[in-house]
Amino acid sequence: MSDTILPPITAKKDTVLEKHGDKRIDSYYWLNDRENPEVIQYLKDENAYYEKMTAHTQTLQKDLFEEMKARIKEDDESVPYLYNGYYYITRFEKGKEYPIFSRKKGSLTANEEILFNCNEMAKGHSYFNLGGLNISEDNKLASFSTDVVGRRIYTLQVKNLETGELLADKVENVSGPAVWANDNQTLFYTTQDKVTLRSDKIHKHVLGGDAKKDELIFHEKDETYNVYVAKTKSKKFLVINSSSTLTSEYQILDANKPSDKFKVFQPRTRGLEYNISHFKDHFYIVTNKDKATNFKVMKTPDNATAKENWVDVIPHNDSVLIEGIEIFKNYLVVEERSNGLNKIRIMPWDKSGDYYLPFEIETYSASIGTNVDFDTDVLRYGYQSLATPYSVIDFNMKTKTKEVKKEYEVLGGKFDKNNYQEERVWATATDGTKVPISVVYRKGMKKDGSNPLLLYAYGSYGNSMEPNFDSTILSLLDRGFIYAIAHIRGGEDMGRQWYEDGKLLKKKNTFTDFIDCSKFMIEQKYTSPKHLYAQGGSAGGLLMGAVVNMAPELYNGVLAAVPFVDVVTTMLDETIPLTTGEYDEWGNPNDKVYYDYMKSYSPYDNVKAQDYPNMLVTTGLHDSQVQYWEPAKWVAKLRTLKTDKNLLFLDTNMDAGHGGASGRFEALKELAKEFSFLLDLEGIEK
Repeated sequence: MSDTILPPITAKKDTVLEKHGDKRIDSYYWLNDRENPEVIQYLKDENAYYEKMTAHTQTLQKDLFEEMKARIKEDDESVPYLYNGYYYITRFEKGKEYPIFSRKKGSLTANEEILFNCNEMAKGHSYFNLGGLNISEDNKLASFSTDVVGRRIYTLQVKNLETGELLADKVENVSGPAVWANDNQTLFYTTQDKVTLRSDKIHKHVLGGDAKKDELIFHEKDETYNVYVAKTKSKKFLVINSSSTLTSEYQILDANKPSDKFKVFQPRTRGLEYNISHFKDHFYIVTNKDKATNFKVMKTPDNATAKENWVDVIPHNDSVLIEGIEIFKNYLVVEERSNGLNKIRIMPWDKSGDYYLPFEIETYSASIGTNVDFDTDVLRYGYQSLATPYSVIDFNMKTKTKEVKKEYEVLGGKFDKNNYQEERVWATATDGTKVPISVVYRKGMKKDGSNPLLLYAYGSYGNSMEPNFDSTILSLLDRGFIYAIAHIRGGEDMGRQWYEDGKLLKKKNTFTDFIDCSKFMIEQKYTSPKHLYAQGGSAGGLLMGAVVNMAPELYNGVLAAVPFVDVVTTMLDETIPLTTGEYDEWGNPNDKVYYDYMKSYSPYDNVKAQDYPNMLVTTGLHDSQVQYWEPAKWVAKLRTLKTDKNLLFLDTNMDAGHGGASGRFEALKELAKEFSFLLDLEGIEK
């Protein structure tokens, strides 16, 4: 590696940002203009620097890519599910990047009807995503939406499945799927604010009508809320959901009467969260009503939906988080979480005895799958662990027998799950809280502090990080790495309170939990600071930014993907997508208490003259969630202040958004870059 390759240094152009009498000098504020050629040139210069500095890893990157690709069954397909007389299948063909959506009428031996071949649709686009596929009740039409930029701004169209023709109906700037009324002629869809990209309006489109004249059904004017439209599993109701971080509101409409007006299910009440499912003549509600922190299940007649009519079905339990329900003709199925683990509870309506699905180990993840049929005794669920590939299982709730419909194959001939050891260990946080960590490594590993370890976490929005199987991680495990997930506060891994204790004015618990988990792995001799690596993306990238400011000495390297690092500036800018809807997560910095607290941990604001670990920072030019300029500004500031000679790279995908590349193999190339960065730091060349 040559010392003569100098990193790009971009111009400082001081901007004074003032709030609450506090002045912040932002030397790189100007980077937030993606139309400015000087900005684009800076990103290209950083990319060129990264490419030159990692040129010696090109062979390793290629090998990693081919290795990860070789484990994937290229001509794979999903387990078919039956809906409204058709079996629906998603499949991939060898060498192709994108899925093919198809169906078969009545039987799996029937002729295949290809609905959408995304490989054909993606031609000519560097990014492509098909979303919101929805079939009309008469099975003759499909609504679908496409995004060819990566900013999650979709174009809605309708395809005649009998003729294969696209109808003239076309709606721009939609977000999320459209929903059919039962007349097979009326579609309800969501649009978004063109500046903030907040989903804020529901429209109605009647086939053949002018999209520009579509009726506005609902406009959510509160900037902290997003909206979507859906249909109940019973097909009886269309529902509009408005939700903020802490509050829900639903509106319902008879799906047979699309010309009628939606009526409010239960008016929004700050702090009241609820979710609705319809069965027979009742709605079943998962809610935190009556201070049910971990949620409970209630029900109400479908003609009397206000909260005073709700009655308990499953009462609140301090130690059990209710995450969701699935309703069948003869059973209520409940997704629960206790002691950090998923549980699936089967409750027959005839009260013949509740029971739980049995799971043996502590590093698994189980979740209800696609269950579109009411009138069945079969529950489809998914199961996996850190060392066990994802399985789709059909469980007969009556006979209590199960059939593994599919365990996803790991090709290449080298994988055997018996070669890996899984553990769940508990670190003690600074305040005494026990934090679970899921760990996997190759059997025979010695805990002598010499092992490279990659510690991953997220820790925001109540998103639990499941110990899921990931075949790409095998490329690290088989080269001597330990992989671990820290289930830190800010997620919901240990119940709702776990989330409450890692947000707003308690956000720093998320960062100190991760640091304490890191120290635990070092103390227990899994690894040492010389071999410890940290990884997080988006809000997990914020975690990375905070951690390297607070405890840089613990890590040899850090992977920060699309990191949310300029917290104060972003949360003060109401034109940015997501900002106003995030106040309940981070706080509103227009309030000085939250401003001061945010400023005290915001990674960009707290970069200082100190040694930092080796770092690879990645972003996408078209990212709508964490704008590219946050990581760009952060890296520029780090370059001027850090006192070490460690590596610092900014790699910008100039064609993609928040999720990175859209093709299944292109995404592996990005992963190969990240893994090669870690392996290179460890001196592992093959």
